[in-house]
Amino acid sequence: MEFKHISVLLNETIDSLNIKPDGIYVDGTLGGGGHSLEICKRLGDGGRLIGIDQDEDAIEAATKRLSDYKDKVTVVHSNYNNIKSVLNNLGIDKVDGIVLDLGVSSYQLDNPERGFTYREDVPLDMRMDKKSSMTAADIVNDYSEMELFRVIKDYGEEQFAKNIAKHIVKARQEKPIETTGELNEIIKAAIPAKIREHGGHPSKKTYQAIRIELNNELEVLENSLDTMIELLAPKGRLSIITFHSLEDRIVKNIFRKNMNPCTCPPDFPVCVCGKKPTGKIVTRKPIVPGDEELADNKRAKSSKLRVFERI
Repeated sequence: MEFKHISVLLNETIDSLNIKPDGIYVDGTLGGGGHSLEICKRLGDGGRLIGIDQDEDAIEAATKRLSDYKDKVTVVHSNYNNIKSVLNNLGIDKVDGIVLDLGVSSYQLDNPERGFTYREDVPLDMRMDKKSSMTAADIVNDYSEMELFRVIKDYGEEQFAKNIAKHIVKARQEKPIETTGELNEIIKAAIPAKIREHGGHPSKKTYQAIRIELNNELEVLENSLDTMIELLAPKGRLSIITFHSLEDRIVKNIFRKNMNPCTCPPDFPVCVCGKKPTGKIVTRKPIVPGDEELADNKRAKSSKLRVFERI
């Protein structure tokens, strides 16, 4: 199966980076290389792109796609959480821009072998990094009812999280839950028929929640953003596309904290904590896709772009 992924908010994201021909840029979620290709087109002889991804299929597809620019591209198999050590190993201490597209690729969602899909009956997997030992099946079969409830409620924002967790625990007492088909039936039974008639596939939110938990997606994001801002050269930009309200909240809050880090009580006449801003938020409101993009790509629906510029 070909690695396909339509880059969301592509032009807006590339424009937001203010690309300099001789700059150094990092694509922390390389995927199929859509954003990276557009960055490379704007780089001159002195420019450089570092692409990072934890998915070997993505690495292979992007390397092929960027082959015309191989002299200025370095592709690294890692998680963007390790961006500082990746750049250190390449002898780079500052970069002019970093982009993150936090969406799951169409290839990962649609390829049955990867076990992300609720549309086919396949083994439960959902690992972004296939070298990781833990799979979605481990979460479904080993987490307590309380832990499952927390994951499905917090990360899936699923109103029937409690009932779904209860049904999962009950079903696995008979036998381990091994496939997406088995999990679909359990989730379906936990959601009232009236609700199932509207609002898309009943498994969608639960699968999203399990995927986020398994791949530590929110934790990795929260732990990486300050480091990324620190790695930016003056006027360097960090552009992040989120697809989930919790991701967007993390990005918004960390950008705010970096723009206004003062911890002094509001009634203090002057700042005495000494914490100085590291930069400014470029996007007062997040940039969202227009009608044309939404018509072409329904997966762009919940995407939001936020941009931060280093002082």
